[in-house]
Amino acid sequence: MRLLITGTAGFIGYHLSKTICQQNTDLELYCLDNINDYYDTELKFSRLDDLGFKKELISENNFIPSQKYEKLYFYKCDLENRENIKRIFHEYRFDIVCNLAAQAGVRYSLQNPYTYIDSNISGFLNILENCRNFNVKKLVYASSSSVYGNSDNEVFKTSDRVDNPISLYAATKKSNELMAYTYSHLFNIETIGLRFFTVYGPWGRPDMAYYSFTNSILQDKPIKVFNNGDLARDFTYIDDIVEGIRRIIFAPLQEKKYSIYNIGNGKPVNLLEFIQVIESELNKEAIKEYVPMQPGDVSTTHADVTDLENFVNYKPKTSLQEGIRKFIGWYRDYYKS
Repeated sequence: MRLLITGTAGFIGYHLSKTICQQNTDLELYCLDNINDYYDTELKFSRLDDLGFKKELISENNFIPSQKYEKLYFYKCDLENRENIKRIFHEYRFDIVCNLAAQAGVRYSLQNPYTYIDSNISGFLNILENCRNFNVKKLVYASSSSVYGNSDNEVFKTSDRVDNPISLYAATKKSNELMAYTYSHLFNIETIGLRFFTVYGPWGRPDMAYYSFTNSILQDKPIKVFNNGDLARDFTYIDDIVEGIRRIIFAPLQEKKYSIYNIGNGKPVNLLEFIQVIESELNKEAIKEYVPMQPGDVSTTHADVTDLENFVNYKPKTSLQEGIRKFIGWYRDYYKS
C-alpha cells in the first residue's frame, strides 16, 4: 500500500509520519512539504532530519529516500503546483492520502490572506482533483475547530451549524469541508475531515501560546494574556492526535463517503490555569500582560468526540500536566536552555 502525507515538515505531519514508520512497516510512505517560512524553517528541517532527510539532500525535483526509515520518501513541493502534484499522483498511484499541509494561524490570516487561498483552497483543490483522477480510495484531511467560530454551544458537535467563521483561516477550513463533500458526492471518494482542537507537544509550532509562553518565561519577558485570561481551550496532546489520525487512516472503508470528526481532548482548560501548569513545570512565574481579545479568536473551545470514539475507539489519555512536562523537557533539550 502507498500512503501520501502532506505537511510532513509541520508539527502534526512530522509526528504522524514518524509513528506510521515505526508501527506500519508494511507500506510505502511518501511525504510532501513546501517548507515555507511562516515560522523558523530550521525547526522544520530539524523535524525532517529526525525522519532521516538531510537538509542538503532535499530535492524540489522528486522524492528522496530516508536515511533512517525504509520505504519512507520526501519531496519538497507546493500543493498549488498543479504540474508537480499531478505528476506524482500519476507516477506513484497512492491508495490513501492524508492532507495535513495548510497555511496555519488565525492571526496571520489577517495580514496575509492570499497565502491562505493559495495553499488552503487552490492546494486542496489539487489534492481533490488528483484523488479523483487517480482513484485514491480514501482522503483524510485537516480541518480545524476554528470553523465553530464564537458558538453559543457549550460543547462543539459536528452536527452544529458552522456558517459563521470569524477568521479567513476558519473560512478556508470550512471551504475544504464543502469541497470534500462535493467530491465525495460526485466521484464516490471517501473523505474524512478532522477538526483539530489546540494541539500541543514536543516539536510544536513556535507561534502557539504554550510554546511562546515557555520561551518568554525562560527569558523573563512578559506574556500576553488575551481577553484578560477569560479564555478556555480544549488542549490536546500530539500523541493522542496522532493515534486518532492513524486509526482513521487504516480503518476499513466506510459505506458513508463523507465524514467530519472532532479530534480533541474533550476537557477545556482555562487560560490562566494553563499558564499555571507551565509555570509549575518551569518552576518560574510568568510576567503577565493582560490584553483584550485578538480579532479572529474565540473565547472557548470544547470538543465532543463521541462520534470518533465510536468509529475508531479513540479516546485521548494524556493529562495536561504530563503533556506540558514532555513539551518542556523537549524544549530544554532542543534549545539547550
